[in-house]
Amino acid sequence: MIVEITVASIGGAFLGCALAANQRWLDSHFLPSWFLPRPWYVVLEVFVRVVMAALGVSLALFARPRIGRAVARAPARALDAAIAVVLALGAGELVLRRVHLGAAEWLVPDEEPRRRVDSRLGWTFVPARTGHNTVGGRVIEYALDPAGYRVRRVDEPVDPEQPTILFTGESVMFGEGLTWEESIPAQVGAMMGIQSANVAVHGFASDQAFLRLQTELPRFRRPVAVVSLFMAALFGRNLDDDRPHLAPGLVWLPAQPHSRLAAIAKLLVPYRSLETVERGVTVTRAVFQASVDLTRARGATPLIVVPQFGREAEVEQTLRRRILDESGVPYVRVEIDAAWRLPWDRHPNPRAARAIAEAIAARLRARLNSDSKVLKF
Repeated sequence: MIVEITVASIGGAFLGCALAANQRWLDSHFLPSWFLPRPWYVVLEVFVRVVMAALGVSLALFARPRIGRAVARAPARALDAAIAVVLALGAGELVLRRVHLGAAEWLVPDEEPRRRVDSRLGWTFVPARTGHNTVGGRVIEYALDPAGYRVRRVDEPVDPEQPTILFTGESVMFGEGLTWEESIPAQVGAMMGIQSANVAVHGFASDQAFLRLQTELPRFRRPVAVVSLFMAALFGRNLDDDRPHLAPGLVWLPAQPHSRLAAIAKLLVPYRSLETVERGVTVTRAVFQASVDLTRARGATPLIVVPQFGREAEVEQTLRRRILDESGVPYVRVEIDAAWRLPWDRHPNPRAARAIAEAIAARLRARLNSDSKVLKF
């Protein structure tokens, strides 16, 4: 009887969760995904709800008496099975603790461009080297100068004495899958006739990009503008604490240790509590405000670019408005055809990068002209 009540309770819980997890609840706790288009994401969520409901009904109505009779016939065997499960989980946790497991955004140690550990940022690129990677059927060369900025060639480093537009962000801004000439910073620099400095790093969240800007911006004697990136589909990584991160008040905190099994479960089921999401919105808003203030303090023009692939979903619009509009930071939103991505990859293709670069250049020209700044040096 005890076993049947337990099984029925578990089945009821599955069924209750399936019924309660409507789309509004799911959008509040499962943030937009960079890896899956929203229609696919919604279909997957519906599928999981159906499976949970079917499992709940099956446990409560059909499996319950069978499990109860099986346990009653061999209680010792059932107890042994339960102990075995607990021991297996404990052993799995101990084994995984002996395996190096990086932050969620750096799970492949040999991925190009190569990264190295950084105590303040989590990781940065290995400087002064050239790496190659095959993306979308093309072999892409990634050249990094001694400062770790992406450049055309290693022997053509960025000159911090020259007027410069700095670009912060992650792999989209870095130009994953694009040649140097196709990357957004290179195109904007060519359009504006001003040197560009690509300080973006793969896998960075908004707070990491800001911390890197704090370090790199003082190196430049004549910064003209700083272009940052925001995408609602990447907001989820702003909530990760398995890397050095900023807390409310922009207080720096080291990476927080987590159970290895829990970390794997989080990758498979990226549930976020409302409290975590609210904290992420607060910190991200403060990060962009601080970035704008830092840029203006150096006499440069700040701009945040918001690429939007396809139709903007309501949850994406809500995040954009809460983080950018409510804080009053300057940004330009660029609508891009959802098909303008690299083959078998979610990053912008050359056509999308061109559209983003043109929007940035147009907005910078307008802002620099309105500020009576000279565009040619």
